[in-house]
Amino acid sequence: MTGKSKIPPELAAQMTPEVRAFVESLLLRIAELEETLGPPKNPRNSSLPPGCQHPHAKTPRKAPRSKRKRGGQPGHKKHERSLVPTEECQEVVTLLPKTCRRCDTPLTGEDSDPLRHQVWELPEIKPMITEYRRHRLACPCCGENTCAPLPEGVPTGQSGPRLIALSGLLMACFRQSKRRTALFLESLLGQPCSVGLTVKHQAIITEALRPAYDELATTLPTQPQLGADETPTKQAGQKAWLWTFVASTFTLFTMRGSRAATVLTELLGATFSGVVMCDRAKMYWQLGRLQWCWAHLKRDFQALIDSSDHQVKRLGHDLMRPTKRLFREWARCRDGTITRRTLKRRLAPVRRDIEHLLLRGLFSGNPKLIGMCRELYDHREWLWTFLDQDGVDPTNNLSERSLRHAVIWRKLSFGTQSNAGSRFVETTLTVIETCRQQSRNLFTYLTDAVDAHFRSQPCPSLVTNP
Repeated sequence: MTGKSKIPPELAAQMTPEVRAFVESLLLRIAELEETLGPPKNPRNSSLPPGCQHPHAKTPRKAPRSKRKRGGQPGHKKHERSLVPTEECQEVVTLLPKTCRRCDTPLTGEDSDPLRHQVWELPEIKPMITEYRRHRLACPCCGENTCAPLPEGVPTGQSGPRLIALSGLLMACFRQSKRRTALFLESLLGQPCSVGLTVKHQAIITEALRPAYDELATTLPTQPQLGADETPTKQAGQKAWLWTFVASTFTLFTMRGSRAATVLTELLGATFSGVVMCDRAKMYWQLGRLQWCWAHLKRDFQALIDSSDHQVKRLGHDLMRPTKRLFREWARCRDGTITRRTLKRRLAPVRRDIEHLLLRGLFSGNPKLIGMCRELYDHREWLWTFLDQDGVDPTNNLSERSLRHAVIWRKLSFGTQSNAGSRFVETTLTVIETCRQQSRNLFTYLTDAVDAHFRSQPCPSLVTNP
Protein backbone atom coordinates (compact mmCIF):
# COMPACT_ATOMS: atom_id res chain seq x y z
CA MET A 1 0.00 0.00 0.00
CA THR A 2 1.53 3.30 -1.09
CA GLY A 3 1.16 6.72 0.49
CA LYS A 4 0.18 7.52 4.04
CA SER A 5 -1.47 4.73 6.00
CA LYS A 6 -5.18 5.13 6.71
CA ILE A 7 -4.90 3.25 9.98
CA PRO A 8 -5.06 5.64 12.97
CA PRO A 9 -1.61 5.78 14.70
CA GLU A 10 -3.02 4.74 18.08
CA LEU A 11 -4.46 1.56 16.49
CA ALA A 12 -1.39 0.90 14.37
CA ALA A 13 0.80 0.93 17.48
CA GLN A 14 -1.22 -1.94 18.96
CA MET A 15 -0.96 -4.12 15.81
CA THR A 16 1.67 -6.63 14.96
CA PRO A 17 3.35 -6.10 11.56
CA GLU A 18 1.43 -9.03 10.11
CA VAL A 19 -1.96 -7.71 11.27
CA ARG A 20 -1.13 -4.20 10.06
CA ALA A 21 -0.13 -5.50 6.63
CA PHE A 22 -3.39 -7.51 6.44
CA VAL A 23 -5.56 -4.51 7.40
CA GLU A 24 -3.76 -2.28 4.90
CA SER A 25 -4.36 -4.82 2.14
CA LEU A 26 -8.07 -4.84 3.00
CA LEU A 27 -8.21 -1.03 2.94
CA LEU A 28 -6.50 -1.04 -0.44
CA ARG A 29 -9.02 -3.57 -1.76
CA ILE A 30 -11.91 -1.42 -0.48
CA ALA A 31 -10.45 1.63 -2.22
CA GLU A 32 -10.12 -0.31 -5.49
CA LEU A 33 -13.72 -1.53 -5.29
CA GLU A 34 -15.01 1.98 -4.56
CA GLU A 35 -13.07 3.26 -7.57
CA THR A 36 -14.61 0.53 -9.74
CA LEU A 37 -18.16 1.18 -8.55
CA GLY A 38 -17.86 4.93 -8.96
CA PRO A 39 -19.91 7.48 -7.02
CA PRO A 40 -22.97 6.28 -5.08
CA LYS A 41 -26.07 6.06 -7.26
CA ASN A 42 -28.97 8.37 -6.48
CA PRO A 43 -31.94 9.81 -8.43
CA ARG A 44 -29.84 12.79 -9.60
CA ASN A 45 -27.12 10.77 -11.35
CA SER A 46 -28.93 7.58 -12.36
CA SER A 47 -32.33 6.16 -13.30
CA LEU A 48 -33.19 5.31 -9.71
CA PRO A 49 -36.68 6.60 -8.78
CA PRO A 50 -36.91 9.46 -6.27
CA GLY A 51 -38.85 7.24 -3.86
CA CYS A 52 -35.87 4.94 -3.31
CA GLN A 53 -33.96 7.63 -1.43
CA HIS A 54 -34.55 8.33 2.24
CA PRO A 55 -35.94 11.86 2.76
CA HIS A 56 -33.09 12.73 5.13
CA ALA A 57 -30.50 11.65 2.55
CA LYS A 58 -31.55 14.08 -0.15
CA THR A 59 -29.00 16.57 -1.38
CA PRO A 60 -29.43 19.90 0.42
CA ARG A 61 -30.73 22.67 -1.77
CA LYS A 62 -28.16 25.13 -3.08
CA ALA A 63 -30.52 28.11 -3.23
CA PRO A 64 -31.29 29.78 0.10
CA ARG A 65 -34.65 28.93 1.57
CA SER A 66 -37.33 31.58 1.07
CA LYS A 67 -38.33 33.63 4.11
CA ARG A 68 -41.98 33.64 3.05
CA LYS A 69 -44.46 31.62 5.09
CA ARG A 70 -46.17 28.57 3.67
CA GLY A 71 -49.51 28.94 1.90
CA GLY A 72 -51.11 31.82 0.05
CA GLN A 73 -49.26 35.12 0.09
CA PRO A 74 -50.88 38.50 0.81
CA GLY A 75 -52.45 39.91 -2.34
CA HIS A 76 -52.55 36.62 -4.25
CA LYS A 77 -55.47 35.88 -6.56
CA LYS A 78 -58.36 34.32 -4.67
CA HIS A 79 -59.48 30.85 -5.69
CA GLU A 80 -62.92 29.68 -4.66
CA ARG A 81 -65.69 27.42 -5.90
CA SER A 82 -68.16 29.36 -7.98
CA LEU A 83 -71.88 29.08 -7.20
CA VAL A 84 -73.98 26.91 -9.49
CA PRO A 85 -77.16 28.38 -11.00
CA THR A 86 -80.17 28.26 -8.70
CA GLU A 87 -82.03 26.12 -11.25
CA GLU A 88 -79.49 23.32 -10.73
CA CYS A 89 -80.06 23.16 -6.96
CA GLN A 90 -82.23 20.33 -5.70
CA GLU A 91 -83.62 22.49 -2.91
CA VAL A 92 -83.78 26.25 -2.28
CA VAL A 93 -84.45 27.47 1.27
CA THR A 94 -85.54 31.10 1.66
CA LEU A 95 -84.47 32.72 4.92
CA LEU A 96 -86.13 35.98 6.03
CA PRO A 97 -85.14 37.87 9.18
CA LYS A 98 -88.12 38.29 11.52
CA THR A 99 -86.98 41.29 13.53
CA CYS A 100 -84.37 44.02 13.40
CA ARG A 101 -81.15 42.88 15.00
CA ARG A 102 -80.78 46.28 16.69
CA CYS A 103 -84.22 47.30 17.97
CA ASP A 104 -86.36 44.13 17.47
CA THR A 105 -88.79 45.89 15.10
CA PRO A 106 -90.73 43.33 12.99
CA LEU A 107 -89.44 43.19 9.39
CA THR A 108 -91.38 42.49 6.17
CA GLY A 109 -90.61 42.25 2.46
CA GLU A 110 -87.87 40.53 0.46
CA ASP A 111 -84.32 41.31 -0.59
CA SER A 112 -83.95 41.70 -4.37
CA ASP A 113 -80.37 40.41 -4.20
CA PRO A 114 -80.07 37.99 -1.25
CA LEU A 115 -76.79 36.46 -0.15
CA ARG A 116 -76.46 32.97 -1.64
CA HIS A 117 -74.93 30.20 0.40
CA GLN A 118 -74.73 26.72 -1.13
CA VAL A 119 -73.98 23.51 0.76
CA TRP A 120 -72.91 20.39 -1.13
CA GLU A 121 -73.92 17.03 0.28
CA LEU A 122 -73.90 13.44 -0.86
CA PRO A 123 -77.30 11.85 -1.41
CA GLU A 124 -78.24 8.84 0.61
CA ILE A 125 -76.51 5.96 -1.15
CA LYS A 126 -78.85 3.09 -1.68
CA PRO A 127 -78.40 0.34 -4.30
CA MET A 128 -81.01 -0.03 -7.06
CA ILE A 129 -82.28 -3.60 -7.18
CA THR A 130 -84.37 -4.74 -10.15
CA GLU A 131 -86.05 -8.13 -9.92
CA TYR A 132 -86.87 -9.99 -13.13
CA ARG A 133 -89.58 -12.63 -12.69
CA ARG A 134 -89.12 -15.21 -15.42
CA HIS A 135 -92.31 -17.25 -15.74
CA ARG A 136 -92.21 -20.81 -17.02
CA LEU A 137 -95.33 -21.86 -18.88
CA ALA A 138 -96.31 -25.26 -20.20
CA CYS A 139 -97.41 -25.62 -23.81
CA PRO A 140 -101.04 -26.80 -24.02
CA CYS A 141 -100.22 -28.64 -27.24
CA CYS A 142 -97.02 -30.60 -26.49
CA GLY A 143 -96.55 -29.95 -22.78
CA GLU A 144 -93.05 -28.45 -23.18
CA ASN A 145 -92.09 -25.87 -20.50
CA THR A 146 -90.83 -22.49 -21.82
CA CYS A 147 -89.11 -19.89 -19.63
CA ALA A 148 -89.17 -16.19 -20.55
CA PRO A 149 -85.68 -14.90 -21.52
CA LEU A 150 -84.00 -11.93 -19.87
CA PRO A 151 -84.32 -8.64 -21.78
CA GLU A 152 -81.40 -7.57 -23.97
CA GLY A 153 -78.54 -6.05 -21.97
CA VAL A 154 -79.52 -7.59 -18.64
CA PRO A 155 -76.54 -9.50 -17.20
CA THR A 156 -76.89 -13.12 -16.18
CA GLY A 157 -75.08 -12.29 -12.93
CA GLN A 158 -76.20 -9.99 -10.14
CA SER A 159 -74.02 -6.97 -10.99
CA GLY A 160 -75.02 -4.22 -13.42
CA PRO A 161 -72.72 -2.18 -15.70
CA ARG A 162 -72.23 0.76 -13.32
CA LEU A 163 -71.42 -1.48 -10.36
CA ILE A 164 -68.88 -3.45 -12.40
CA ALA A 165 -67.37 -0.24 -13.80
CA LEU A 166 -67.00 1.23 -10.30
CA SER A 167 -65.44 -1.96 -8.99
CA GLY A 168 -62.91 -1.93 -11.82
CA LEU A 169 -62.25 1.77 -11.29
CA LEU A 170 -61.43 1.20 -7.63
CA MET A 171 -59.01 -1.62 -8.43
CA ALA A 172 -57.33 -0.20 -11.53
CA CYS A 173 -57.44 3.59 -11.22
CA PHE A 174 -57.44 4.04 -7.46
CA ARG A 175 -55.14 1.05 -6.82
CA GLN A 176 -57.33 -0.64 -4.20
CA SER A 177 -56.93 -4.31 -3.42
CA LYS A 178 -59.78 -6.70 -4.10
CA ARG A 179 -60.48 -6.98 -0.39
CA ARG A 180 -60.64 -3.21 0.10
CA THR A 181 -62.75 -2.84 -3.03
CA ALA A 182 -65.26 -5.31 -1.60
CA LEU A 183 -65.16 -3.45 1.72
CA PHE A 184 -65.86 -0.11 -0.01
CA LEU A 185 -68.80 -1.47 -1.97
CA GLU A 186 -70.32 -3.09 1.10
CA SER A 187 -69.65 -0.30 3.61
CA LEU A 188 -70.44 2.79 1.57
CA LEU A 189 -72.81 1.54 -1.11
CA GLY A 190 -74.65 -1.15 0.79
CA GLN A 191 -73.76 -3.59 -1.99
CA PRO A 192 -72.97 -7.11 -0.74
CA CYS A 193 -69.59 -8.01 -2.22
CA SER A 194 -66.89 -10.58 -1.70
CA VAL A 195 -63.35 -10.90 -2.99
CA GLY A 196 -64.54 -13.55 -5.42
CA LEU A 197 -67.11 -11.16 -6.88
CA THR A 198 -64.43 -8.52 -7.54
CA VAL A 199 -62.46 -11.16 -9.45
CA LYS A 200 -65.54 -11.80 -11.61
CA HIS A 201 -65.88 -8.04 -12.17
CA GLN A 202 -62.24 -7.94 -13.21
CA ALA A 203 -62.77 -10.68 -15.79
CA ILE A 204 -65.90 -8.97 -17.21
CA ILE A 205 -64.09 -5.63 -17.56
CA THR A 206 -61.13 -7.23 -19.32
CA GLU A 207 -63.42 -9.00 -21.79
CA ALA A 208 -65.48 -5.85 -22.36
CA LEU A 209 -62.47 -3.57 -22.98
CA ARG A 210 -60.33 -6.00 -24.95
CA PRO A 211 -61.75 -5.08 -28.41
CA ALA A 212 -60.85 -1.41 -27.84
CA TYR A 213 -57.40 -2.47 -26.65
CA ASP A 214 -56.82 -4.65 -29.72
CA GLU A 215 -57.88 -1.78 -31.98
CA LEU A 216 -55.28 0.50 -30.38
CA ALA A 217 -52.63 -2.23 -30.75
CA THR A 218 -53.44 -2.44 -34.46
CA THR A 219 -53.13 1.34 -34.80
CA LEU A 220 -49.79 1.53 -32.94
CA PRO A 221 -47.45 0.77 -35.92
CA THR A 222 -48.97 3.63 -37.95
CA GLN A 223 -48.02 6.38 -35.49
CA PRO A 224 -45.44 8.95 -36.68
CA GLN A 225 -43.85 9.22 -33.24
CA LEU A 226 -43.99 7.20 -30.05
CA GLY A 227 -42.58 7.42 -26.57
CA ALA A 228 -41.48 4.03 -25.26
CA ASP A 229 -40.37 2.76 -21.88
CA GLU A 230 -40.54 -0.36 -19.74
CA THR A 231 -40.43 -1.30 -16.08
CA PRO A 232 -39.87 -4.65 -14.36
CA THR A 233 -42.74 -6.41 -12.64
CA LYS A 234 -43.75 -9.96 -11.70
CA GLN A 235 -46.33 -12.47 -12.83
CA ALA A 236 -46.91 -15.46 -10.56
CA GLY A 237 -43.54 -14.82 -8.92
CA GLN A 238 -41.68 -14.81 -12.25
CA LYS A 239 -39.93 -11.85 -13.85
CA ALA A 240 -42.00 -9.86 -16.33
CA TRP A 241 -41.88 -6.45 -17.99
CA LEU A 242 -44.58 -3.82 -18.38
CA TRP A 243 -44.06 -1.84 -21.60
CA THR A 244 -45.69 1.48 -22.44
CA PHE A 245 -46.03 3.22 -25.80
CA VAL A 246 -47.29 6.80 -25.78
CA ALA A 247 -48.78 8.22 -28.99
CA SER A 248 -50.31 11.65 -29.48
CA THR A 249 -53.89 10.51 -28.71
CA PHE A 250 -53.54 7.22 -26.85
CA THR A 251 -51.25 5.11 -24.69
CA LEU A 252 -50.80 1.34 -24.93
CA PHE A 253 -49.51 -0.89 -22.14
CA THR A 254 -48.49 -4.48 -22.61
CA MET A 255 -47.14 -7.13 -20.22
CA ARG A 256 -44.42 -9.39 -21.57
CA GLY A 257 -42.05 -11.91 -20.10
CA SER A 258 -39.08 -10.37 -21.89
CA ARG A 259 -37.33 -7.07 -22.44
CA ALA A 260 -35.88 -8.20 -25.75
CA ALA A 261 -36.17 -6.47 -29.11
CA THR A 262 -38.59 -9.18 -30.28
CA VAL A 263 -41.32 -7.44 -28.27
CA LEU A 264 -40.85 -4.31 -30.39
CA THR A 265 -40.98 -6.33 -33.60
CA GLU A 266 -44.18 -8.02 -32.44
CA LEU A 267 -45.93 -4.76 -31.56
CA LEU A 268 -44.54 -2.34 -34.16
CA GLY A 269 -43.72 -4.68 -37.02
CA ALA A 270 -40.52 -4.98 -38.99
CA THR A 271 -41.26 -1.93 -41.18
CA PHE A 272 -42.06 0.69 -38.52
CA SER A 273 -40.91 4.08 -39.83
CA GLY A 274 -41.85 6.43 -36.99
CA VAL A 275 -39.61 8.11 -34.43
CA VAL A 276 -39.30 6.51 -30.99
CA MET A 277 -38.39 8.63 -27.95
CA CYS A 278 -36.57 6.37 -25.52
CA ASP A 279 -33.55 5.86 -23.30
CA ARG A 280 -30.32 4.32 -24.61
CA ALA A 281 -31.34 0.69 -24.07
CA LYS A 282 -29.97 -1.34 -26.97
CA MET A 283 -33.19 -3.20 -27.84
CA TYR A 284 -34.51 0.07 -29.35
CA TRP A 285 -31.56 0.47 -31.72
CA GLN A 286 -33.09 -1.82 -34.33
CA LEU A 287 -35.89 0.71 -34.94
CA GLY A 288 -33.52 3.08 -36.72
CA ARG A 289 -35.15 6.45 -36.01
CA LEU A 290 -34.72 7.33 -32.35
CA GLN A 291 -34.64 10.33 -30.05
CA TRP A 292 -32.51 9.62 -27.03
CA CYS A 293 -33.78 11.13 -23.81
CA TRP A 294 -31.80 14.18 -22.70
CA ALA A 295 -33.14 13.87 -19.16
CA HIS A 296 -31.34 10.51 -18.92
CA LEU A 297 -28.23 12.08 -20.42
CA LYS A 298 -28.32 14.88 -17.87
CA ARG A 299 -28.30 12.32 -15.07
CA ASP A 300 -25.40 10.51 -16.77
CA PHE A 301 -23.44 13.77 -16.94
CA GLN A 302 -24.20 14.36 -13.26
CA ALA A 303 -22.71 10.92 -12.54
CA LEU A 304 -19.52 12.10 -14.25
CA ILE A 305 -19.51 15.22 -12.07
CA ASP A 306 -19.89 13.07 -8.94
CA SER A 307 -16.87 10.95 -9.89
CA SER A 308 -13.66 11.14 -7.84
CA ASP A 309 -11.60 11.16 -11.06
CA HIS A 310 -10.78 14.81 -11.83
CA GLN A 311 -10.64 14.23 -15.61
CA VAL A 312 -14.07 12.62 -15.55
CA LYS A 313 -15.43 15.34 -13.27
CA ARG A 314 -14.15 18.09 -15.61
CA LEU A 315 -15.79 16.58 -18.68
CA GLY A 316 -19.03 16.16 -16.73
CA HIS A 317 -19.09 19.87 -15.86
CA ASP A 318 -18.26 20.83 -19.45
CA LEU A 319 -21.11 18.66 -20.81
CA MET A 320 -23.59 19.88 -18.21
CA ARG A 321 -23.31 23.55 -19.20
CA PRO A 322 -24.55 23.18 -22.83
CA THR A 323 -27.10 20.59 -21.66
CA LYS A 324 -28.70 23.13 -19.33
CA ARG A 325 -28.77 25.65 -22.18
CA LEU A 326 -30.52 23.04 -24.35
CA PHE A 327 -33.27 22.65 -21.75
CA ARG A 328 -33.69 26.42 -21.43
CA GLU A 329 -34.15 26.82 -25.17
CA TRP A 330 -36.47 23.84 -25.37
CA ALA A 331 -38.69 25.33 -22.64
CA ARG A 332 -39.05 28.48 -24.75
CA CYS A 333 -39.99 26.40 -27.80
CA ARG A 334 -42.46 24.29 -25.84
CA ASP A 335 -44.34 27.32 -24.51
CA GLY A 336 -44.47 28.93 -27.97
CA THR A 337 -41.97 31.73 -27.38
CA ILE A 338 -39.79 30.54 -30.28
CA THR A 339 -40.42 28.25 -33.24
CA ARG A 340 -38.71 24.91 -33.80
CA ARG A 341 -36.80 26.48 -36.66
CA THR A 342 -35.43 29.14 -34.31
CA LEU A 343 -34.70 26.43 -31.76
CA LYS A 344 -32.59 24.57 -34.31
CA ARG A 345 -30.61 27.72 -35.10
CA ARG A 346 -30.01 28.56 -31.44
CA LEU A 347 -28.93 25.02 -30.59
CA ALA A 348 -26.43 24.79 -33.46
CA PRO A 349 -23.51 25.99 -31.28
CA VAL A 350 -24.72 23.75 -28.44
CA ARG A 351 -24.66 20.80 -30.80
CA ARG A 352 -21.12 21.59 -31.94
CA ASP A 353 -19.89 22.02 -28.36
CA ILE A 354 -21.38 18.74 -27.17
CA GLU A 355 -20.05 16.76 -30.10
CA HIS A 356 -16.56 18.26 -29.62
CA LEU A 357 -16.70 17.34 -25.93
CA LEU A 358 -17.71 13.79 -26.80
CA LEU A 359 -14.69 13.56 -29.08
CA ARG A 360 -12.51 14.83 -26.25
CA GLY A 361 -13.79 12.08 -24.00
CA LEU A 362 -13.43 9.49 -26.76
CA PHE A 363 -9.72 10.24 -27.20
CA SER A 364 -9.01 10.97 -23.53
CA GLY A 365 -7.52 7.54 -22.90
CA ASN A 366 -9.68 7.27 -19.76
CA PRO A 367 -11.64 3.99 -19.72
CA LYS A 368 -14.38 5.65 -17.67
CA LEU A 369 -15.12 8.02 -20.57
CA ILE A 370 -14.26 6.17 -23.75
CA GLY A 371 -17.21 3.76 -23.81
CA MET A 372 -19.99 6.28 -23.11
CA CYS A 373 -18.50 8.98 -25.37
CA ARG A 374 -18.03 6.53 -28.24
CA GLU A 375 -21.65 5.35 -27.98
CA LEU A 376 -22.98 8.92 -27.95
CA TYR A 377 -20.74 10.17 -30.73
CA ASP A 378 -21.31 7.19 -33.05
CA HIS A 379 -25.09 7.70 -32.72
CA ARG A 380 -25.06 11.48 -32.35
CA GLU A 381 -27.90 11.88 -34.88
CA TRP A 382 -30.20 10.27 -32.28
CA LEU A 383 -29.46 13.17 -29.95
CA TRP A 384 -30.93 15.79 -32.29
CA THR A 385 -33.93 14.19 -34.01
CA PHE A 386 -36.27 16.57 -32.17
CA LEU A 387 -34.82 19.54 -34.05
CA ASP A 388 -36.19 18.34 -37.40
CA GLN A 389 -39.29 16.35 -36.41
CA ASP A 390 -42.42 18.11 -35.17
CA GLY A 391 -44.10 16.33 -32.28
CA VAL A 392 -40.83 14.82 -31.01
CA ASP A 393 -39.56 15.93 -27.60
CA PRO A 394 -35.92 15.84 -26.47
CA THR A 395 -36.95 13.80 -23.43
CA ASN A 396 -38.91 10.65 -22.73
CA ASN A 397 -40.89 12.26 -19.91
CA LEU A 398 -44.31 11.38 -21.35
CA SER A 399 -43.53 7.67 -21.17
CA GLU A 400 -42.02 8.01 -17.70
CA ARG A 401 -45.15 9.77 -16.46
CA SER A 402 -47.45 7.16 -17.97
CA LEU A 403 -45.56 4.46 -16.05
CA ARG A 404 -45.75 6.27 -12.72
CA HIS A 405 -49.26 5.01 -11.87
CA ALA A 406 -48.31 1.48 -12.92
CA VAL A 407 -45.15 1.50 -10.80
CA ILE A 408 -47.05 2.60 -7.68
CA TRP A 409 -49.68 -0.06 -8.35
CA ARG A 410 -46.94 -2.70 -8.73
CA LYS A 411 -45.38 -1.73 -5.39
CA LEU A 412 -48.75 -2.10 -3.68
CA SER A 413 -49.79 -5.36 -5.33
CA PHE A 414 -46.38 -7.05 -5.91
CA GLY A 415 -47.29 -7.78 -9.52
CA THR A 416 -49.93 -10.16 -10.85
CA GLN A 417 -50.63 -13.78 -10.04
CA SER A 418 -51.92 -15.05 -13.38
CA ASN A 419 -52.11 -14.39 -17.08
CA ALA A 420 -55.69 -13.14 -16.60
CA GLY A 421 -54.46 -10.62 -14.04
CA SER A 422 -51.78 -9.37 -16.43
CA ARG A 423 -54.35 -8.90 -19.19
CA PHE A 424 -56.52 -6.90 -16.76
CA VAL A 425 -53.57 -4.68 -15.83
CA GLU A 426 -52.44 -3.89 -19.37
CA THR A 427 -56.00 -3.37 -20.61
CA THR A 428 -57.22 -1.11 -17.83
CA LEU A 429 -54.00 0.91 -17.68
CA THR A 430 -54.33 1.52 -21.41
CA VAL A 431 -57.92 2.74 -21.03
CA ILE A 432 -57.14 4.89 -17.97
CA GLU A 433 -54.25 6.74 -19.61
CA THR A 434 -55.99 7.05 -22.99
CA CYS A 435 -59.14 8.52 -21.44
CA ARG A 436 -56.95 11.04 -19.64
CA GLN A 437 -55.27 12.04 -22.91
CA GLN A 438 -58.60 12.37 -24.69
CA SER A 439 -60.31 14.17 -21.76
CA ARG A 440 -62.94 11.44 -21.54
CA ASN A 441 -64.85 10.58 -18.39
CA LEU A 442 -63.32 7.26 -17.38
CA PHE A 443 -66.29 5.97 -15.37
CA THR A 444 -68.72 6.79 -18.18
CA TYR A 445 -66.53 5.00 -20.72
CA LEU A 446 -66.18 1.90 -18.54
CA THR A 447 -69.94 1.81 -17.96
CA ASP A 448 -70.68 2.15 -21.68
CA ALA A 449 -68.15 -0.57 -22.53
CA VAL A 450 -69.60 -3.05 -20.02
CA ASP A 451 -73.15 -2.22 -21.13
CA ALA A 452 -72.18 -2.80 -24.79
CA HIS A 453 -70.60 -6.10 -23.78
CA PHE A 454 -73.83 -7.26 -22.12
CA ARG A 455 -75.80 -6.22 -25.21
CA SER A 456 -73.33 -8.01 -27.55
CA GLN A 457 -72.61 -4.70 -29.24
CA PRO A 458 -69.21 -3.29 -30.35
CA CYS A 459 -67.07 -1.71 -27.66
CA PRO A 460 -66.80 2.11 -27.90
CA SER A 461 -63.67 2.94 -29.90
CA LEU A 462 -60.70 4.81 -28.42
CA VAL A 463 -59.10 5.52 -31.79
CA THR A 464 -59.38 9.21 -32.66
CA ASN A 465 -57.79 11.49 -35.22
CA PRO A 466 -54.89 13.51 -33.78
